[in-house]
Amino acid sequence: MKEYLVIIEKGPTSYGAYVPDLPGCIAVGKTHKEVAQLIEQAIEFHIEGMKEDGEPIPEPHSTPMQVMVA
Repeated sequence: MKEYLVIIEKGPTSYGAYVPDLPGCIAVGKTHKEVAQLIEQAIEFHIEGMKEDGEPIPEPHSTPMQVMVA
């Protein structure tokens, strides 16, 4: 089992999520909870498609970091 970093962003009317290590793997939902559930499904679907296409599955390499600014 691999653990991928997911970025969730709040927009004006919805939430968006993407996976930096899986280009093209995205989800959109009305709430934070909904987009979190949808991106999990999107990751599974994305990896399944890559396997079917014979593409290599990228290893997770992104790590989170927060920076405080004044």
